[in-house]
Amino acid sequence: MTSQKSYTISELAVGMTSSYAKTLSQSDVTTFAEVCGDDNPVHVDPDYAGKTMFKGCIAHGMLTGSLISTVIGTQLPGNGSIYLSQSLRFKAPVMVGDRVEASVEIIDVDSDRNRIVLFCQCRVADKVVLDGEARVMVPAG
Repeated sequence: MTSQKSYTISELAVGMTSSYAKTLSQSDVTTFAEVCGDDNPVHVDPDYAGKTMFKGCIAHGMLTGSLISTVIGTQLPGNGSIYLSQSLRFKAPVMVGDRVEASVEIIDVDSDRNRIVLFCQCRVADKVVLDGEARVMVPAG
């Protein structure tokens, strides 16, 4: 699990960063498919996926993106933060067994409205597999 942190808007500044890493297993992908209903065989059927251009099962893009939520909800800004929006650009597939590191960096703080904007990125080793921006409401404290 992740360590829980919590920042109020007055404690946040542009340039603050945090990250979370997880190796995605076939069980993670299968469970995600069961929860969201996307059972595309490229995610859940190794025989089928092995015959595709990926040569194996790939994680759902939204599963990879959900690791950003882990960072936002548990670390930066942490407990009590509320997602307002998220843009995502999928840049490369994530294979079952890949270790994904999700990171966020504060790029704007609006203290009057208790909101921040974060640049978000997921990497597998040195390769960016996903990036985007999140807008988050932060506890006033």
